[in-house]
Amino acid sequence: MKPGVAIIGGGVSGLTCGVLLAERGYRAAIFAKETGQETTSAIAAAIWYPYDAEPAGNVITWALGTYKSLVDLSGEPRTGVSMMELCQFSRAGEIQIPNWAHSLGASVISTEGEKSPIISPSPFKSGFALTVPLMDTTIYLDYLATRFHAAGGSITANVFFEKLEDVDAEFVLVINCAGMGARELVHDVDLEPHRGQVAIVPKIDLGRAIVCDEPPLMYAIPRANDCVFGGTNELSDDRDIDPAVTSRIVAECSRVLKISNPQVLAERVGLRPFRKSGVRLQRDCLCDGRTVIHNYGHGGAGFTLSWGCASEVVNLAYCDLRQRDGLE
Repeated sequence: MKPGVAIIGGGVSGLTCGVLLAERGYRAAIFAKETGQETTSAIAAAIWYPYDAEPAGNVITWALGTYKSLVDLSGEPRTGVSMMELCQFSRAGEIQIPNWAHSLGASVISTEGEKSPIISPSPFKSGFALTVPLMDTTIYLDYLATRFHAAGGSITANVFFEKLEDVDAEFVLVINCAGMGARELVHDVDLEPHRGQVAIVPKIDLGRAIVCDEPPLMYAIPRANDCVFGGTNELSDDRDIDPAVTSRIVAECSRVLKISNPQVLAERVGLRPFRKSGVRLQRDCLCDGRTVIHNYGHGGAGFTLSWGCASEVVNLAYCDLRQRDGLE
């Protein structure tokens, strides 16, 4: 029997690592303060796009790896993954299509006239479009958890560790997917909370996702049963909902879409775990001699990097356990 692996964190990073480890025969267990729809991951709009994460080179590699995995999942309705046209806009001027986006078929789109995805006259100066995976978090997180359980994994909620060494010694390997929690768990001063607030409104048949990263940040992401309006990206630990921010978000999205302000079904706030020195994906040693593999600091790209990062975590775990067995 393969040794036990403890995964700290029940968001998309922890669940994805758990799935890959459990399906490869590891005795994997997830421990988290929050799970399922209580996690920061559940608040995300969760459309594939490398946003608010560093360093660019590694991020793009992990993102493209994730893209391939999610495309495969999009053929199964039970996963909550679908393919959707993403329209990325600029208010300021000519937008540049990133080099990596060309390989995914990105193309310039009109911001005026009948071919514009926005009702004319457009509030934007330029834009480009590409087809990307969209993960409906109300379905996708449950899918990952179900798949993890089916592979023999276990999830324990309401667990708080003051340090990683507090994980039971039966687990010879620890995977740290604690997100913002890693700031206290491993005293990482590079982690900073990028506060995001969204409004959930009734379903709108947009047929595409509309995004503008320039201030004021604006996005409208249609899902199976509702639509996510956003958003904010500010340095703040405040998890309280600000009604004034919700009003601004709804007003800006409605202005762009040329619709009357819809009813707000829910308001949610999450803290993106941005790491100033870049995503931390590396093997380290705990004070008690056990190995930890850190996988956190994904900023606003947790879903976008999930499978690519999890694959690297599995590779590091495999190498570490072979070394322990004296095979390398």
